[in-house]
Amino acid sequence: AALQENLDKKLFGQHLVSKVVVKAVRGFLNNTNAKKPLALSLHGWTGTGKNFVSKIVAESIYKKGLQSKYVHQFVATLHFPHAHSINLYKDQLQSWIRGNVSACPRSLFIFDEMDKMHAGLIDSIKPFLDYYELLDGVSYRQAIFIFLSNAGAEKITEVALDFWRNGRTREDIQLTDIQNALSVSVFNNKNSGFWHSTLIDRNLIDYFIPFLPLEYKHVKMCVRVEIESRGYTVDEDIVSRIADEMTYFPREERIYSDKGCKTVDAKLDYYYDF
Repeated sequence: AALQENLDKKLFGQHLVSKVVVKAVRGFLNNTNAKKPLALSLHGWTGTGKNFVSKIVAESIYKKGLQSKYVHQFVATLHFPHAHSINLYKDQLQSWIRGNVSACPRSLFIFDEMDKMHAGLIDSIKPFLDYYELLDGVSYRQAIFIFLSNAGAEKITEVALDFWRNGRTREDIQLTDIQNALSVSVFNNKNSGFWHSTLIDRNLIDYFIPFLPLEYKHVKMCVRVEIESRGYTVDEDIVSRIADEMTYFPREERIYSDKGCKTVDAKLDYYYDF
């Protein structure tokens, strides 16, 4: 219930995400006989809410949220920066996953910047996501893996724009309108770490979750929530000014914020003397 409530209250313009994440996580946690770990792949432009959603998922399962010792975050460019060290990273990553799931079967692993991650390193995670009862005496079936990536964002925008240009609302977009095209586009994208990855090839990702690009009205919602979270009364003039400062695309229609809500926090610092 808390997961649903937090997503409803704090995540804007992402009706597909709210629906799928709640259903997937709740169903998995209630399943006493899962056949494999839960693997969610979140896709979309920067600032659309991918990190935010993983944070809310962590907070809904663990008391300390992202600070919990059972939550493990990896950022491709920070933790695995050098292509020539790929074999070392593979050993370290497999050892880390094995050790932590042995200590707590209900561990959560979050991998950010998957589009910048070496395909070989992604494939080293594969055994942990597969339908094995035990691997070297350890069961991974209660673990959760969340992958975050910009890969496929163009395809998601394409679908959203088609709906907009045909006079249909973004809420009309269904998961079936995007999901298959998204997984194919991620699998075939040579700039994506997922390129021809066995995780996709073997259907080990349970849900490809599209984050739609955010519109002007969603940016304003983000600004209002941020002002309130800082204990200030919402000033609609400042809300509009910050939303107006954002840049929008496509160039002609200017519908979607190219940074989503990413820079709202920094822009607010300019308007308030904190």
